[in-house]
Amino acid sequence: MARRKSTMPPPEDFEEQISDIDVGDEMRTSFLEYAYSVIYTRALPDARDGLKPVQRRILYTMSDMGLRPDRPHVKSARVVGEVMGKLHPHGDSAIYDALVRMAQPWAMRVRLIDGHGNFGSHDDSPAAMRYTECRMASPALAMTGSLDEQVVDWKPNYDGQESEPSVLPAALPNLLVNGASGIAVGMATNMAPHNLVEVVQALRHLIKKPSAGLDDIMRFIPGPDLPTGGKIIGLGGIRDAYETGRGAFKMRATVRIDNVTPRRKGLIVTELPYNVGPERVVERIKQLVQAKRLQGIADLKDLTDRTHGLQLVIEIKNGFHPEAILEQLYKLTPMEESFNINNVALVEGQPRTLGLKELLEVYLEHRYDVTRRRTQFRLTKASDRLHLVDGLLTAIVDIDEVIQIVRGSDDATKAKERLIAVFDLSEVQAQYILDMQLRRLTKFSRIELEKEKETLEKEISGLAAVLEDDRLLKRLVSGELADVANSFGTERRTVLLESSGQAVTSAVPLEVADDPCWVLLSSTGLLARTTGADPLPSEGSRAKHDVVVSAVRTTARGQIGLVTSRGRLVRMDVLDMPALPPTAHVPNLQGGAPLSEFVSLEKDERGLCLTTFDPESPGLALGTATGVVKRVQPDHLNRDTWEVIGLKDGDEVVGATELRSGEEDLVFVSTDAQLLRFSASAVRPQGRTAGGMAGIRLSANARVVFFGALPADRDGVVVTIAGSTSALPGMDGGSLKVAPYSEYPAKGRATGGVRCHRFLKGEEVLQLAWAGPAPARAATATGVAVSLPEPTGRRDGSGEPVNQPIASVGGPLD
Repeated sequence: MARRKSTMPPPEDFEEQISDIDVGDEMRTSFLEYAYSVIYTRALPDARDGLKPVQRRILYTMSDMGLRPDRPHVKSARVVGEVMGKLHPHGDSAIYDALVRMAQPWAMRVRLIDGHGNFGSHDDSPAAMRYTECRMASPALAMTGSLDEQVVDWKPNYDGQESEPSVLPAALPNLLVNGASGIAVGMATNMAPHNLVEVVQALRHLIKKPSAGLDDIMRFIPGPDLPTGGKIIGLGGIRDAYETGRGAFKMRATVRIDNVTPRRKGLIVTELPYNVGPERVVERIKQLVQAKRLQGIADLKDLTDRTHGLQLVIEIKNGFHPEAILEQLYKLTPMEESFNINNVALVEGQPRTLGLKELLEVYLEHRYDVTRRRTQFRLTKASDRLHLVDGLLTAIVDIDEVIQIVRGSDDATKAKERLIAVFDLSEVQAQYILDMQLRRLTKFSRIELEKEKETLEKEISGLAAVLEDDRLLKRLVSGELADVANSFGTERRTVLLESSGQAVTSAVPLEVADDPCWVLLSSTGLLARTTGADPLPSEGSRAKHDVVVSAVRTTARGQIGLVTSRGRLVRMDVLDMPALPPTAHVPNLQGGAPLSEFVSLEKDERGLCLTTFDPESPGLALGTATGVVKRVQPDHLNRDTWEVIGLKDGDEVVGATELRSGEEDLVFVSTDAQLLRFSASAVRPQGRTAGGMAGIRLSANARVVFFGALPADRDGVVVTIAGSTSALPGMDGGSLKVAPYSEYPAKGRATGGVRCHRFLKGEEVLQLAWAGPAPARAATATGVAVSLPEPTGRRDGSGEPVNQPIASVGGPLD
């Protein structure tokens, strides 16, 4: 096609200019500008609030729109439009993708957006923004709180017509809690989520001890806590990441072996690695089966739903060992994935690779700055109000003269000048009085104004003290962190295991000799069996893992029972449990697997005690929260689970133990610090469905906190920990006392017992108690060993403060 020449003459002042440029220089300049834009405005999070610019703009816009958790949801398209039009001049799909991720519970450990509608799944994309609705989740209020109090710097938006915060106040440690991922130019970030309560514990410890080392911090943050649960294999890579900012660990699905039909066993997958969906696993297994690379699978069903959560049922053919199949699944499918940690974030506008302590320190400095600026804002506001109140108090003494001056002045300027001259007011005070309506001025009460003045003076004094004393500032930040953990904290979901040798997936021979062994249950719910008839050697008080709460002697091909807090007895095959290596130690259960892989527990149901089905055994002793005691013979019924006690509504089993002679002491400890010991011979055995008999007489509002048994002729100790009912769980260690068991006299069954702990000021309840053979061992909720003091001779004395919150206590195996 011929090109048509323009017939219009060029303008007289038009001069054609052509500039020669170097292509290489232009490419370098353009690439650097593009790289800068990607790094600083798109891909990397800020180390202070843990947000990328698009996430920060979404939360700020929703806060500005008033989309609070107590308000109705609005269309997601409306939020996306506001963000794109005012602050984020990019495609709407990028904004919506960021909004969706902040609303997905499997992507965020603590969700920041409450979504309504189809926000997708692990394998499916969400519905279009015109179909979904959203509003801020409660934790998002902690991220945006105090924005109107000049706590952060503001900057203009892309066209200079609006302003936006350069960072959010972030009362929630979002970067560590929710993690982050992004790919920039020449660098990337990939940060794992963590448990909010653990992060807050570490932050508060760092506030008290700024010089704390990494090992000290890892007592509170032992590893990531993924939104999807599962297991983390190999803690060495986690420590490397916490030290250098780079490391790796393996994630494994949570699987239990169960009977899926009367004649076949199967693998029940209840949790998958982070960012792995069930459809991806199902598709990979089908490919392996069709290619005949994976044998022994008879059927595969995805029973996942919103009520029961993730549930993949893999049926195993007869003649194949489930453990061997599971090992192949870990090797060949996404049921085991690697997570490479790369902690890259923006610090003072520069990308840096940060270790765990550096991440905590950057966040704390941000919170110090936010709290300091908020306090200064409130101090200025209170001082300004106090100045006005002083002026009103001066004027209200002679209100008639004030009115006369105003009425007798020619204009407002003259009136202000005369008020300043007559009453010695400042210009601000005089103007405030003139701006008030006459009816408001005459209604002021001198008593109310003086009361307001007194309140303002106290407030100003407190705010000024915070600004002048760094200790008060740090105490305020620590208290606010505790409130955040109390409001939004949840229990740990991910199980941490030392190495791949710990998992139940180690190959098990098809024929295992029926040798004597021990089955051990730890306080964090790990279950394992030994490879010999003797108990494992002890590491002493410097053990790296939690305590053993129950142990039974059995054989490798035998069966044992688990007593739960619901009064159920669940039968388990010993062969299904992972075998500990001969070099293992107690209580460091290297090789243990979570109890959830072997039994299905209901919500709030706990495993308490292991027992055998020996017909010669004196049976079980159980104690409930309402003070009921029962002895029962654990019959070997032809089913997987049955009741061993009939519980009343609101009651639960708090302790269970297998008796050896039937002459042991049974021990109750109540929340009001009463201990009762009496002989097991005083309790007659009953049938399975019986409800037991009175064990301890409880006072009003008291409940049983511990029940156990102790041989009457053996030295024992009693460990009690007192605290406050208003204390944040896992944050306050309380006061600890260890006393000899012999100091507590025996009493009759169904009596009130004797006092075992004297409460200090601020204490009103026993948080934990334990009685058993010496020496006693203690551990935190994450399994970290805690040293206990030597037993004292005062049975009703008070305790000493504990540095670490103790979650469990146990004794020796023999």
